[in-house]
Amino acid sequence: MDGGHNRAMRGHSHFWGPEWGPRAMLEAWRSDRALQAVLAFVGLAILAAAVGMALLWPTGAGRDAARQRADDIGIVYERLAATVVEVSDRACSYSAPDDPQACRFIVVRVDEGPDGGAQVALPEFSLEYDRTAIRVSPADKVVLGYEASNDYYFFVDRDRRTPLLWLAILFAGVVVALGRWRGGLALAGMAATLVVLIAFAAPSVLDGNDPVLVAVVAAAVIAFVSLYLTHGLNVHTTVALAGTLASLGLTLGLSWIFFGLADFTGLATEEGLTLPLIAADIDLASLLLGGAIIGALGALDDVTVTQVATVAELRYRSPSLSVRQLIASGIRVGREHIAATVNTLLLAYVGAGLPLLLLFAVSDQSLAMAANSELIAVEIVRTLCGSMGLVAAVPVTTVLAAVVAAGSGPTPPGEPAGDTHDEPDAAPADDSSEREVTEPGPAPRWEDFAPDQDQTRW
Repeated sequence: MDGGHNRAMRGHSHFWGPEWGPRAMLEAWRSDRALQAVLAFVGLAILAAAVGMALLWPTGAGRDAARQRADDIGIVYERLAATVVEVSDRACSYSAPDDPQACRFIVVRVDEGPDGGAQVALPEFSLEYDRTAIRVSPADKVVLGYEASNDYYFFVDRDRRTPLLWLAILFAGVVVALGRWRGGLALAGMAATLVVLIAFAAPSVLDGNDPVLVAVVAAAVIAFVSLYLTHGLNVHTTVALAGTLASLGLTLGLSWIFFGLADFTGLATEEGLTLPLIAADIDLASLLLGGAIIGALGALDDVTVTQVATVAELRYRSPSLSVRQLIASGIRVGREHIAATVNTLLLAYVGAGLPLLLLFAVSDQSLAMAANSELIAVEIVRTLCGSMGLVAAVPVTTVLAAVVAAGSGPTPPGEPAGDTHDEPDAAPADDSSEREVTEPGPAPRWEDFAPDQDQTRW
């Protein structure tokens, strides 16, 4: 392919080539009605999310009240780091000659707090009931609970913060090493997601706001920030964002219907039983639905970004493809992605609840009766509704991307892609471009998978 034809292809695909970005998006918006509609939809969604976040922004009163209630009923206590000094097993203090019982006695050194550096003997543990909770040895790091009202220390858990910190550092290093600056932006997007959930979503729900509404606003804000931060402010990301929001709306509608039909209470877990004690105004059923919406977002943006990138690459490499051809090719790729993603969702939910699955496996309940349990049924509804949203994301996003990509109109067969009359060295129009699109090329080589040296973006 000669230089003139190359320039023609790039001119025709304009903002879908390597040069796409904010400037190209602005230029395309002036003449492309499809892109205008996408930008209008995304703009309205951003405005609605901003207004929603402003109206639902937490005051902190609900969180403070919940903390006070938790303190009043004794479920809030200070947690302190400590180091195990001595572990010994002997007869319990309440053991009797006719009923001997063994207990484990643990002495620790408190590493922080009012008694930092002091050695404290913890309450004895019955080896008959607490075998798994107290498998500690001298020099192990543990977490103690401390109640200042009666100067009482007790064992809470092992201290796992150091290995978790090293794991986080390793994860960040791997992401940055392989993803370079794009990996760093992905980490920034992850941090922004945590900020939205911790600083906005959780306190807002505790203030008494509707959990579903809070979850929808939080999911929209997370989508905006993470997608634009990770993938840049360009046409690709904007179309992917539109597909994500549309598919998320469908997921919300399906989940709302089937969560209502299933009539979940939200009281099937320990957390569900504890929350009403400290925040009586929370609608636990709505909280479950809100969690399902946020959970579905993580897989949706993966699918939509992939579909837009697929259509963009098809358009860039074969500018003469029509909208129908772009859609058909994009959906073929999307089918494979969906098949893997749906199974991934199922395995993720099953893996998280594997201990519960084992308990049901040894029970006398039938599979249908086990599925009827709220713990299992919630995960079933989440998985199936989220999967339907994922399936819908493929055609929705592919159609949007194809229509926007072909905004300048398909190239007539037998003519070079784009207008080459203004190019002084452009090749004359013949059927070479058609042959390049329709005729099979040479067998792929390893070098074909490397980025082109003359492209500014990969």
